[in-house]
Amino acid sequence: MSENKDQGTGGAQRPGEEGGAPGRVVGTPSPAAERRLLPEGDVSAPEGAGEELDEQSAKRAERVVAAFFLLAFAASVAFIAYYIGWSGRDGGMHGIDRARESNLWLGGTMTLAFLAMAIGVTIWVRRLMTSKPLVQERHELRADDATREAFTKTFLDGAKESGITKRPLLRRTLLLAAAPLGLAPLVLLRDLGPLPEKRLRHTYWGEAVRRAKAEGKKGVRLVVDGTNKPLKASDFATPGGMITVVPEGIEEHAEHPLNEVAKAVTILINIPPDQLKPVKGRENWHVNGIVAYSKICTHVGCPAALYEQTTHHILCPCHQSTFDATDGAKVVFGPAARPLPQLPLAKDEEGYLVATGDFPEPIGPSFWERG
Repeated sequence: MSENKDQGTGGAQRPGEEGGAPGRVVGTPSPAAERRLLPEGDVSAPEGAGEELDEQSAKRAERVVAAFFLLAFAASVAFIAYYIGWSGRDGGMHGIDRARESNLWLGGTMTLAFLAMAIGVTIWVRRLMTSKPLVQERHELRADDATREAFTKTFLDGAKESGITKRPLLRRTLLLAAAPLGLAPLVLLRDLGPLPEKRLRHTYWGEAVRRAKAEGKKGVRLVVDGTNKPLKASDFATPGGMITVVPEGIEEHAEHPLNEVAKAVTILINIPPDQLKPVKGRENWHVNGIVAYSKICTHVGCPAALYEQTTHHILCPCHQSTFDATDGAKVVFGPAARPLPQLPLAKDEEGYLVATGDFPEPIGPSFWERG
């Protein structure tokens, strides 16, 4: 038995046995042969360190670096000019139609600015800076007068070796290139949103109703979103149904159709008339139990697109805000603070559902452009 045991271990002594090596915990690194990261004695400088630069080559490199800094300056100025100037035409960069163009030019000019700056600094470091070994001794964490003087001397020597004091062309072009980039964050504050205006006090429903009444009509017809088909009350006579509608002609007459559709999108719900509890002053805003509410949740603007037929509750899937469709879309659950705005409805002479006015209050969250 003893002979087999020795063969299984290869004849090696186990840790902890007499004459055996001390054991090592699994997962820890093996003991290093040397306890020092650097050898004792003087540390030689890397090859080429401390050598004087060839002034003719240095001048050429200086001009190259300056050219890249000037390119960075031009690109950053182009970024600011495009953001302030060209992006403000035809709806501006905040319009959906021009988002791709804005991203291309703004991203391209900013990338060029940072890339040119990085290339210039890289060439400066590799071609114009001399190097010499620096030895930092470890002492107690205190700053006496001698340490401060040594730091000042080292800093000034570093500035001298970098060439920033010796080569004013590089210093000036670097500052010139960095100045517009320092102003860029101030310009980008515009992306926090436009100044408060009265844009969302009204939707395209109001404009469409005014145009229809000017033509002698009772109101603007409701068309199904996606098909643009006008909707009759008889087409939507089954209680419990829900459909999304927009104003008729919005794609032809609106200046920015996608933006206007996003604000004017409305849900149409058919509720048994005996279950309706109309808000005071809105008793005639429905057609045989058909009511219309803004589809934009008043919490953070998600689409309130779910409807529970048995309870007549409208649900926003983002944060579970719940609105009672029978009671003026009043909030019954969730973080929303206001009911969904209601759209006044009627029938025209041909039986089509029409809106007779705009939403009586701003749509969407309370922190939007309420004005």
